[in-house]
Amino acid sequence: MTLDLWILYALAAIGLSLTPGPNGLLSLTHGVRYGFNRTIATVLGGVVGFLVLVAASLAGMGALLAASETAFTIAKWIGAAYLVYLGVRLWRTPAAAVNADGGTDGEAESGPRNGPARLFAEGFLVAVSNPKALIFFAAFLPQFMIPGASFWLQFAVLGGTFAFTEFCYELVLAGMAQRIAPWLTRHGRWFNRITGGTFVGIGGVMAAASHN
Repeated sequence: MTLDLWILYALAAIGLSLTPGPNGLLSLTHGVRYGFNRTIATVLGGVVGFLVLVAASLAGMGALLAASETAFTIAKWIGAAYLVYLGVRLWRTPAAAVNADGGTDGEAESGPRNGPARLFAEGFLVAVSNPKALIFFAAFLPQFMIPGASFWLQFAVLGGTFAFTEFCYELVLAGMAQRIAPWLTRHGRWFNRITGGTFVGIGGVMAAASHN
């Protein structure tokens, strides 16, 4: 890949990352509830999930979903069901209160239920649960692929560039989340309901999405 082509791809990747989506919303939500440091696990999970989508797209899975109505429908309903589940769980979550040190009560929660592995898994599952994203990568990445070049080299360049931009974007969202922590003492319950409802809405839109 030439430098000019890579710069063009990098700009496109930044634009894609800045597009609002479930992973950005999840990073913001976890940033509010668990603090910046613990939300890094969520961000890493999302980045790894996107790398899996990029690898699958380069390997042809995106083309398979685009060609098979059955495969797309199964993947669509699995992804939609998970996002609705995540939204309902967030809707029912008690409001996060601000502690004396300025943090939220969620930052004190520990154990497997809210540990790094759980947060990583949520970020990962949200990223890979959208078949539309896989099809989008399958349509987007070939424009920057070099015929005959090594699969792993192209994965490293294309996947690595997108992963880096997405990682930085989600970290910014997680960092900004703590700025609204004091607001949660008054409106935390509504924040959970709005974000939870948004996840349910995204799941509903995904379930209604057509194959084309």
